[in-house]
Parts: sequence; C-alpha cells; structure tokens
Amino acid sequence: MKLLKKKILLSALVVSGLFAVPMAQATNGYFSHGYSTKEKGLAGAGVAYSQDAMAAATNPAGMAFIGERLDVGVALFSPSDRSYTLTETSLNSYTPAAFVNAVPGEKVVSDNDFFLIPQVAYNWQLDSESAVGLSVYGNGGMNTEYPASSTPGSMGTFGAGTAGVNLEQLFVNLSLAKKTSANQAVGASLIVAAQRFSAQGLDNFSVMSLDPDNLSGNRHSTAMGAGFKLGYQGAITDALHVGVSYQSEIAMGKFDEYKGLFAEEGGFDIPSTYTWGLAYDFGGTGKLLFDVQRINYSDVASIANPVQNLYLCMGGDPSYCLGGANGAGFGWEDMTVFKLGYEMVAGGNVYRFGYSKGDQPIPESQTLFNILAPAVMEQHYTFGMTMPVGKDQEFNLAVMIAPSSSVKGANPFDGGDTQIELEMEQKEIQLGWAWKY
Repeated sequence: MKLLKKKILLSALVVSGLFAVPMAQATNGYFSHGYSTKEKGLAGAGVAYSQDAMAAATNPAGMAFIGERLDVGVALFSPSDRSYTLTETSLNSYTPAAFVNAVPGEKVVSDNDFFLIPQVAYNWQLDSESAVGLSVYGNGGMNTEYPASSTPGSMGTFGAGTAGVNLEQLFVNLSLAKKTSANQAVGASLIVAAQRFSAQGLDNFSVMSLDPDNLSGNRHSTAMGAGFKLGYQGAITDALHVGVSYQSEIAMGKFDEYKGLFAEEGGFDIPSTYTWGLAYDFGGTGKLLFDVQRINYSDVASIANPVQNLYLCMGGDPSYCLGGANGAGFGWEDMTVFKLGYEMVAGGNVYRFGYSKGDQPIPESQTLFNILAPAVMEQHYTFGMTMPVGKDQEFNLAVMIAPSSSVKGANPFDGGDTQIELEMEQKEIQLGWAWKY
C-alpha cells in the first residue's frame, strides 16, 4: 500500500508540473518527431516495437508488452534561427498593401530559442494479458516573436509592432491494451487535449477580418477537446513485428479571443494521423525499425485553407475573410514522414540511432502567413541510449538535430515583386528516468 501511494503521489506531482510549464515545438509540421525518450532516439519509430510507458502516444497496443513501469522525462528544445528574409524586391520600404516589412536581403529572426517540454507516463499491469496506461505529454506547438526593433522604422513584421504567435498543446492519454494471443495485442486510448494560443502584431489585417476586435492583441485563449487512438501490434515471425495505429481528428473548442483570425470563428482542431511500421530483430546484432506516419493537416480549415482566400474576401464574399467559414489559413498540405531507427546493445547499455525524412507542409505560395509558423523541417538525425541503474531503474537519453531547411515563395499581395524565404533549424536533448515494478 505504501508503494502504491508513493507511485500515485509521484505521478500526481509530475502531472501537475506539466500543466505549469510552457511548451512549444515544431518538427513534422507542428507534431513532435517522437514522444518517448527511447522512440526519440530512433527518430520517432516505434509503432511496431514499444519499450516504455509513453508508448501509448504512438501505439496503445504496445502497453500490453512493457510491464508495469513509470517513465518521466524532460526535453530542452531549441527551434533556432526561425526567420524570414525578403529577396528580389523592388520595394524600398514597408507599404500597407504588401504587409511584410524587412530590409531586403537581411534576415529577421525570432526571439525565444529554448523551451522545456516535460512528460510523464505510467502503465499498470492488470493481469498477464491486460494493462491500463496514463500518459501526459506535449503534442506540439509553434512559437515565433519577431521584435519590431528588427524591422525598418521599428514598425514590425506586418506594420503593427512586434509580431508572432504562440501555440501550446497538452495531451492526456488514458489507454487500455489487451493481448489477443501471446504475441498479438490491440489497444485504445481516450485522448483529452488542451491548447492555448496567442497572437500579436496582426492588426493591419483587420480590413480582412469579420471580427477585428478578436484578431490580435497578444491575449491568451484556451480550448479543450477530445478524441481517440486505436492500435494493433504483433509478431508475424519470431523476428518480424508489425504495428499500426490511428488517431482521430480531435475536435477542439474554439479560440474565442481569435475568432476574427482563424476560420470557422476561431476553430482550430487537431488533425488526424495514422502510422504503420515494422520492427525486425537480428538477434545479437540489434533491431531495425521502420515507420511511416501520415499527418492529415487538410482536416482543419484554419491550417489548410490558403491565404489566397483573402482575394475572395476583398471581392465581397465575407465567408472567405479571416474568421469566416472559408477564412484564410496557413495553406498547409498533408505530410508523410518516413522514420528509420536501429537499436543495439553494447557494454550493458542500449544505443539507438535514427533518421526521418518528410516533405515540409508549406507550399511556396503560402510563405506570407507562415512567417508566423515557419514549420519547414524535413530531416531529423537522432541518437539515444539507455543505461540500467540497479535492478529496477534506468536512465534514458535522446538527442535530435534537424538541419536548416527553408522554403521561398512570392508575396501574393504585391504582384510577386517580393519573394519571402522562411528558414529554421532545430536541436533537442531529452533526459528520462524509469522505475520498473
């Protein structure tokens, strides 16, 4: 009983801490490249091979195989060099019709380069075939803050002072997994999500908004929602394992303080995703993992609608204005990510290596609004390790480097005179500790 109370108390303390720590990240669009510390060492691969209590974030079926354990972790995430550059322009200064302000050829770089992202997960073994898990983690997010002082005349990126956005998302995942045979399992999760958003420096878009009073202002707006995740994991042979999972679109409440910015009066649901993968055990030489993840950004109007919808707004159709049913958004396309990981044991420790590749979701025609959300990353290189500590504990480490990537396209509001180039690179180190019971 004392041990149970200690586990519950530790879990409660870590969960309460998660709600107090700001989170922001953007790797595959605005989804994380992985969740558990072990999976992050494998570039996020793991739908067919689960190793810890955070596995439910990828595939709830895997919780049937990991035993009873508590995993806690924290990542230091750095989305550095988030920037935009105006090139090939005949404009000498900011004009309201063109919206974007910068010295041609000079980068304007966002502030805020470091974020802490904590997580906690516990898996309870109900019996030899069933398990219940609780996972709390940041799904993703985006943060930019372009100081007005970095632009000509200190007018700001869009001519209305310091500009940027902050999106934070927190998932609480309650999962149930059950073995259907000795080496096959299915699982399901109820996901409760909370998100918070703020935006500033967008006031000059008020002429295209249905609700200019709820367009900008740097006010925090929160929303709650729920969805589900389903998964299967099993062995085809002694060496070959397969896994598949599907996460529904998560229907979120509206951002009321930004119903003049986002389509559908402040709508900002979380897109659906699905993942399938393989894991092959070479025996003493290690394991090879391969995952394919699809992120369906087209599910959500505020994310997928193109900025060019504002042309129809200016033409007299209010449904295409900011906040309208067809209001302009970021114009993101669906994203497919390929993840490859390798794991080996050496000297009593486990070592992991990973690589992932996906085409970033921002088309060249959508660079204007995506100054606020330059989610241009396409490649991730990862390393990880697990070091046992005594009989029942372990230390976990994961490191990620995403080299600089960019996209360049014309500003749709100045006749193509201005090319806008977006750029970002990322680094992350995550530390984890686990107790096995």
